[in-house]
Amino acid sequence: MTTPPPPVPNGPGYGFPQQPGGGGFGPPPGLPTAPAPGPGRSGNLRRNAVWAFVGAVTVSVGWAAAVMAVPGLVSSDSSPRDLRGYHLSDDFCATGKPTRLLQTYSVSDTSKPTHHTDRHPALDSMNCSMSLKRTGGTGDGESATLYMRADLHKAVNPAPELAANKELYRARGYQVTDIAGLGEEAYFLYKDDGSDQYHSVYAELDIRDGGMTYYVTYSAGYTEGKGKPPTKEELRTALQSDGQDTVRAMRK
Repeated sequence: MTTPPPPVPNGPGYGFPQQPGGGGFGPPPGLPTAPAPGPGRSGNLRRNAVWAFVGAVTVSVGWAAAVMAVPGLVSSDSSPRDLRGYHLSDDFCATGKPTRLLQTYSVSDTSKPTHHTDRHPALDSMNCSMSLKRTGGTGDGESATLYMRADLHKAVNPAPELAANKELYRARGYQVTDIAGLGEEAYFLYKDDGSDQYHSVYAELDIRDGGMTYYVTYSAGYTEGKGKPPTKEELRTALQSDGQDTVRAMRK
């Protein structure tokens, strides 16, 4: 007859609590007691433990190989995306020069363009702001403001935020047009908002490609009968052309 092993002390996190009435350690009443190992069982248990360990290692190695081969197995909507060769420049006004829009406007000679570049382990960013005036124009509605920004998201996936931004603008009455062929996704926003005879025009192009996001905004005001900014289609064409040139330049 095999003598059962002595009871294991009831240390923190292990075993069952001591039973009332001085019954010692053990499972609560009604729960089965694990049988003591008989002759030869300890060897089988050791062999089973070894094979369980080998199996766990094999599964882990297989999972690691699968993740390396198919990263999407563990990626999520918040996982960072590849930057696809996009990089910063020290002068985004030069990198993102709005060549097409400058066929209609010129840079104001009274307000020089401003630009700034920031580098951070989680997010790199660069922007440019410039004041424009209609070429040959002198009256109301002949000036505009252009703002450009590009971000390299290294810690998160910017796609959900870009999608949310589009829906928020749509809810506020902006006209939204999806544009194919620019990065993974792109859209154009437009609104001509007026009160009486005075109008404010806003146009924006947003592009996302992997972890890179870029947007350019145009804003101007005019009074009916005293000049008018370019039409919606003219602005879409100009911003789309300039945006395409800018994201291309960011990869050179």
